[in-house]
Amino acid sequence: MAQVSTYLNFSNKTEEAFNFYKSIFGGEFTGGIMRFSDIPPSENMPPLPVADKKLVMHVALPILGGHVLMGTDAPESMGFTINVGNNVYINLQPDTRSETERLFKALSKEGTVEQELQDMFWGDYYGSCKDKFGVQWMFACTEKSN
Repeated sequence: MAQVSTYLNFSNKTEEAFNFYKSIFGGEFTGGIMRFSDIPPSENMPPLPVADKKLVMHVALPILGGHVLMGTDAPESMGFTINVGNNVYINLQPDTRSETERLFKALSKEGTVEQELQDMFWGDYYGSCKDKFGVQWMFACTEKSN
């Protein structure tokens, strides 16, 4: 089923922040905590510094009314700089690739594509953009290509 969630970026404090949120909302992290050390090696990506491998690549916590709070650390070694305003994304999880592509195309028009839609190692068809108003969007579709 399609879902919308809020995605938060932190500067090396995701685990601390999400343990805090968990203490307030209760529940469990969906799928546990994925770390940057879980990324398979790739010739297209330089090796991660040892200190960054322990950082959180993805965590999800259901909070209220079916809403899911998600988060990641945004390592400076990967070119990220966290500023208030660029640390929050609206994460769309459409049911189909065609709906994902439609939404991505519409929201990125006159905006900035941060990452083109593509199949990712964790199984999602993923991409991100900033719309013409500066709002940041992430797209994650689990439907497999034909």
